[in-house]
Amino acid sequence: MEIFMSAFGGATLMITGGTGSFGNTVLKHFLESDVSEIRIFSRDEKKQDDMRHELQVKHPDCAKKVRFHIGDVRDYRSVSDAMGGVDYIFHAAALKQVPSCEFFPMEAVKTNVEGTDNVLHAAIDAGVKKVVCLSTDKAAYPINAMGISKAMMEHVIYANARVAAERGGTVICCTRYGNVMCSRGSVIPLFIDQIKSGNPVTITNPKMTRFLMNLDEAVELVRFAFVNANPGDLFIQKADAGTIGDLAKAVQKLFGDTGTRIIGTRHGEKLFETLMTREERLRAEDMGDYFRVAADNRDLNYDKFFVEGDVMTEADESYTSHNTNVLDVDGIVQKILTTDYVKNQLK
Repeated sequence: MEIFMSAFGGATLMITGGTGSFGNTVLKHFLESDVSEIRIFSRDEKKQDDMRHELQVKHPDCAKKVRFHIGDVRDYRSVSDAMGGVDYIFHAAALKQVPSCEFFPMEAVKTNVEGTDNVLHAAIDAGVKKVVCLSTDKAAYPINAMGISKAMMEHVIYANARVAAERGGTVICCTRYGNVMCSRGSVIPLFIDQIKSGNPVTITNPKMTRFLMNLDEAVELVRFAFVNANPGDLFIQKADAGTIGDLAKAVQKLFGDTGTRIIGTRHGEKLFETLMTREERLRAEDMGDYFRVAADNRDLNYDKFFVEGDVMTEADESYTSHNTNVLDVDGIVQKILTTDYVKNQLK
């Protein structure tokens, strides 16, 4: 961590989607560091104002280093105008809710695909040193609009990373992680609200598995990517998982048992999530707590696609929430107790 933070001494850091759950956690990690300036880029003026006032109250000595920029990643000019003098970018702006993207898929395309392309082009033009982009397990073997848009986003990242590397400039890489517990719109806050209202917890499918990460682990993954990235690398953290049924039991163990109600799998949901595909696993490097999937360095020589090909194209299995370390109820209890949200709700 010390090596990581020292790289930011005197630097300007920009966080797109900076008022979201990830942006708030990154801010917590960097406020006391030697970073010169942190730019929060987002389109929600209310959340920016709330964040500004909270910083002034809780961190009066550091609040001045945080600058707020209203803008939208869909608008290239607003992104470009905010990027002058930026050294490093964490790109977290995205539409992340499966149902909303399913009903409005073009909105997901505009933000997740075109918005990412705008950020990366602006970063290359502005001479930004490094960009770390955030993706999701739903981009691997996607079956819903959100996952498909994120999968396309990843391909946009790799294409821009290749161009930037050829120019010898900005290093662009990607991180992919699973469900971040207690992030906005996630299921644990819903369960807690249902219990506190005296209602049964609603479960889609108790056998469904999901990766379980806290926000600090998500930031740690980005940190690791920042330190170790080559152009176009994809970084994946080895993560615990749990069944939705056991997750509900774990939350009820902490907040009270109000019963459960099975509502059935929602449109666009999988039985399990995949963090690394079979095709990616074939060229993945095991780095201890993380996998690095190196960029596909094939160029535009089409013979490599249509004539030569590859003898081996996939590993035996993908890396999923079914075959990772699946926690039992007590393990999930300990996992969710690592989140500030659950700690605060228990107070």
